Amino acid sequence: MAYLDNIAVFVRVVELGSLSSAGRDMRISPAVASNRIKELEKHLGVRLFNRTTRQLMPTEQGTVFYAGAKNILDAVTEAEAAVSALSGQPRGTIRVTAPLGLGRRLIASGIPDFRDKYPDIEVRLRLSDHDVDMMKEGIDVAFRLGRLEDSSLRMRGIMDCERVLAAAPGYLAARGEPKTPQDLIGDSHDCLMLRYPGMREHFWVFNMPTGQQKFEVRGPYDSDDGDVLTGWALAGRGIINKPRFEIEPFIRDQRLKVILADTPPTPVQLAAVYPHKKLQDPKVRLLLDFMAERCQRLIKDLLAGR
Repeated sequence: MAYLDNIAVFVRVVELGSLSSAGRDMRISPAVASNRIKELEKHLGVRLFNRTTRQLMPTEQGTVFYAGAKNILDAVTEAEAAVSALSGQPRGTIRVTAPLGLGRRLIASGIPDFRDKYPDIEVRLRLSDHDVDMMKEGIDVAFRLGRLEDSSLRMRGIMDCERVLAAAPGYLAARGEPKTPQDLIGDSHDCLMLRYPGMREHFWVFNMPTGQQKFEVRGPYDSDDGDVLTGWALAGRGIINKPRFEIEPFIRDQRLKVILADTPPTPVQLAAVYPHKKLQDPKVRLLLDFMAERCQRLIKDLLAGR
């Protein structure tokens, strides 16, 4: 097993670019990760990485070995999944990611319950509003609000979620309430934007009488954390475009007011995304079933004020 563990560390170092990142991901210290790489290099008789001050880059031999090593680990994972299916006792680790708001409200609180039900399955959760490269970062399941663009992945739809535009009453009293999406263009209003490096789109899509229409909006505030945008909206700093379930408590207590209800933003689909082979893994199927039912129930409760 020590040799296989060394291979696993090597693969994660290649994928994440550093010993510290791989160590955090595998819950070992950078020193342990470094020793495992040294043991592997000694066994193979080659240097696997060129070391720089910022990251490790695989050598030519390292690049060749990575392809075979990745196949070995995938084969072991598939074999373990097959044994779990026969034994009826799924075990192992699932790496999960979700956007911050969705993850905090729906996913994170469900993981202890999932572990109570399946104690041999370990779940590692990463929350981020950034797009996560599932294949590069070894993610098994990503819960997302939005469409699937990567054809190498599979998607399981969970439910459609209403989106709304909302702002604080104080903001609307000071700036006026927009009557059409066109009123958002220009400097009349401040739209609170979710933005992060590499993001390709900076517009909002509305359901208009003539169909869906995109509007480029802007404002002086943007963040890569959706909950920060909600905080700014509550403080009267602008207008947010959010899934309703995320801000329903603030709408109910009138700290936020829904606007443009006749031409709302287009709904967004809550879905689970995963590499194709992962659906063959019993523990992944269990997590998908568990979280799909939980998300549907919790969103309905949030919207009903329960």
